Amino acid sequence: MTQEGGMNNFAREHKSASSYIDVAANDHGDEKGYLVRHALARLSSPNAHVVEIGPGGGAAVRHLASHLRTQPRSVHMTLIEAPGVVSKSLTDAMDYFDTVGTSALVHGWAQDLSTLIPMSADIISASALMHEVYSYGSGYADLYALIRALPTALAEYGFFAYRDVYSVHTASLHDRTIHTYTGQPWLQFLQMFTPHYLDNGRHPYHRSNDEPVARQNSQIVALSSLDDRVAAVIEAPIGLFREVQRHYVTMRDHVWRSGVLGFTPVLDGQLSNDWVDFRAGHKRVHFSFSDSARMSSDQRANLRALSESYGDHFVIDGDIFDAITDLALADFLTAAAGAVDETCVQVWGSWLEREGRETYVYLTRDELLTEFAVNSIEAGTDGETVLMPVHADDVSTRTRAYYNRYLSNSLANPLIDAKQLVLFQNIPITDSVLLQSALSVLGEHCTKPSLARVMSAVWRS
Repeated sequence: MTQEGGMNNFAREHKSASSYIDVAANDHGDEKGYLVRHALARLSSPNAHVVEIGPGGGAAVRHLASHLRTQPRSVHMTLIEAPGVVSKSLTDAMDYFDTVGTSALVHGWAQDLSTLIPMSADIISASALMHEVYSYGSGYADLYALIRALPTALAEYGFFAYRDVYSVHTASLHDRTIHTYTGQPWLQFLQMFTPHYLDNGRHPYHRSNDEPVARQNSQIVALSSLDDRVAAVIEAPIGLFREVQRHYVTMRDHVWRSGVLGFTPVLDGQLSNDWVDFRAGHKRVHFSFSDSARMSSDQRANLRALSESYGDHFVIDGDIFDAITDLALADFLTAAAGAVDETCVQVWGSWLEREGRETYVYLTRDELLTEFAVNSIEAGTDGETVLMPVHADDVSTRTRAYYNRYLSNSLANPLIDAKQLVLFQNIPITDSVLLQSALSVLGEHCTKPSLARVMSAVWRS
């Protein structure tokens, strides 16, 4: 998160709410800490200074502490959080970490990284931060500024552990494609969300060829006028479809957590991973009934009949639960759009305020690796270093099997839902051996024009 231009737009109230940080943004600790563990194993020094930007609820902090209990070493963690953002679960995680190392929390902005930490970092970690820097700052300008700040804060041969939303498998986010939507809640969401995002979000879809074109019954219609009872064929940049899909998933989770639908699934912890077939994304969903009046007694009885008792709650097949959710979401979105239910309006509005302006995908993998390399060189640090992955497994993708199963069942053209993980190393330009290894890795993921940009930047330095 950056200060200039973003402070007034940052959804501070919603991003710092305990229901978000302590719960919704406090999972996947093993995945968030995965690259940090690998970086620690590759450090030659027994002492390590680890910096995490945007620690949220502290899931990665707690995971690293558990790791250090089995593989002890001297680690000091500096945690950087945006001003005004607090989390009880982060405080608890720090207390747990201090049993195996030391930690400190500072508040500030990502662009001021080098002034916020008392000494150079061996490892800097950021999870789901870069899309917020892009969305609430000055777009690419602040994104590149943060990349250029990293080498000044990292020690030579230090690491930057990157984790954010996976992009799309095309050369450009602006590549036009055609997607078809038939499900009522998806059509409603397209109508309610997409115009708002295009008008109010910080996104790259401003080119003349980026305008989405929607057709129903072979007639061109405005997105804001879509009929949710008629299939829509939409032509638009593939990146825009990616945004619609990811935002729909976050909206669905948000509505689930609110309980407004009449039921609340368990989305965190052990019960959220009750798999029938992990690879296929098929699982059982644990849920409880809420006191929402939006679910009738007959609907409640039907849902109970499709479920089994499990202690103090119920469990149901995930595919059946998804189908029921779509029906309930259609009613919810109708109520929110028509302002006929104050609770639905509030739940929709709170999600829109928190997530509705964010751009999750701002770079393809090719562009991501290229911009990190070029901008880190242009930072002009005294040691002249460049941020690039060195080993083949430094670049990986973690798919979301459950979401992908749902998306495949709901959409004609689903895009993969996943997280992109990259471990960048701060390589001195003079280290020709490591540099060649890194360029080989980039060669597996980048186009020739992108490689030419990187090599030109290296040779000019």
